[in-house]
Amino acid sequence: MTSTQTALFPEIEKVIHRFNFETISEERKHILQPLIDFIQSKANNKQEIRLNLICTHNSRRSHLSQVWAQTAATYYDIKNVFCYSGGTEATALFPMAAQTLAKQGFQIKTIAEGNNPIYAIKYTENAHPIIGFSKTFDSEFNPQSEFAAIMTCSSADQGCPFIGGAEKRIPITFEDPKAFDNTPQQAEKYEERSIQIGTELLYVFSQIQK
Repeated sequence: MTSTQTALFPEIEKVIHRFNFETISEERKHILQPLIDFIQSKANNKQEIRLNLICTHNSRRSHLSQVWAQTAATYYDIKNVFCYSGGTEATALFPMAAQTLAKQGFQIKTIAEGNNPIYAIKYTENAHPIIGFSKTFDSEFNPQSEFAAIMTCSSADQGCPFIGGAEKRIPITFEDPKAFDNTPQQAEKYEERSIQIGTELLYVFSQIQK
């Protein structure tokens, strides 16, 4: 897996080097293709690429997807990519999701406490950190137009048939690691889901022609 990237933190690089695109089935590649097409079209036209990754509670999968998508864009040196996340309702970024990213090499600092903590998530020394907290997909923090809505869970995809301002709606759903909360498999399953999301989003950006 080669790139011409801004250097990521070394621990993240080690994780990425273990990603294997051959583990992505042809069926999943077919599901990922509309996102590849959206990004390629924007890149060809030298337009900003805005991705809003959406799940029901904006607590787990949408955050993992936002972080890995932004990291993948940097890794493959795809310019003008801005990744966001949101939910059909706001809750909180689940601590195990943040801990999983930290274990995989992301530098995470809590910049506000409370029921919905705010995290600064860094993946390289010089890029602006990703601001991680739970919000609705149409929050003022997120783009209001000219973005792709990436539906990362089936309940949000089914329960939210219209995303105002989205140029394109793309369902790319992942199984919820929440099913393993408070079990001995919790940490393992969160890591497994993060690796799947990371692998698939790195694959997406690897296909973009500059």
